[in-house]
This record gives sequence, structure tokens and C-alpha cells, in this order.
Amino acid sequence: MADVNRGNRPLSPFMFGKYYRFQLTSISSMMVRITGNALIVAAILVVWWLLAAATSPEKFEFIDWLIRSWFGDLVMLGSVWALWYHLGGGLRHLIWDAGVWLDLKRSEMMGWAMFVGATVLTIVTVLVV
Repeated sequence: MADVNRGNRPLSPFMFGKYYRFQLTSISSMMVRITGNALIVAAILVVWWLLAAATSPEKFEFIDWLIRSWFGDLVMLGSVWALWYHLGGGLRHLIWDAGVWLDLKRSEMMGWAMFVGATVLTIVTVLVV
């Protein structure tokens, strides 16, 4: 067995900060996962609204009030942004799966395009709807 000096190597959680610098590609990859989970929560909220509409007026009144409140508006606005961002992440991975734009410059450009594109498309969606 190889002589491994485990005492001088940092463990994974301690890599951030001193040993590891976040990159735009890693942040955008994490954001795709986060937005995917956020979209699941938003979908559950919409299903709750639909089920309440089908069951009773009292249950529907509560969830409808929640969705129409400022908090519900904020959640739905974030959901629209998450939807556009997640779509951009999927398109980015399709491009990478084709073996195109794998260099660092274009990967970072696509990461910025995802953030900016999701924001612009969210504003357009809000203005149109």
C-alpha cells in the first residue's frame, strides 16, 4: 500500500476559501441544480392551488390568498427566473454534449449569458403576461 500522508491534505469541506476559488462555471452548475429543486417546490405550490380549487372554497381561499400576496408574487417571480435559468442550463449542456464551446472563455461566456438571459427573459415574461 502506498504511503499516503493524510495529515497534510485538507478534507473536502475545507477546500473552499483558502484552497479553492469558485469559478463561474461551477457556480452556474450549482445554480442549475438549485433552480431545479426550486421549480419542484413551485410546482407543488401550483398543484396545491389546483387541488384546493377542486376540493372546497375554504381551502381554495387560503391558498389563493397566499399565492396572490406579496410573498406569493415574489415566489412566482423567482419561479419564472428559475425556469428560464434552468432552461438555459439545459441548452448549455446540450451544446457541451455536442463537444462545442468547451474552452474556458466560451464556457464563462455561456455562464454569464445564462444569468443575463434568465433576467431579461423574466422581465419580458412579466411585461407580456
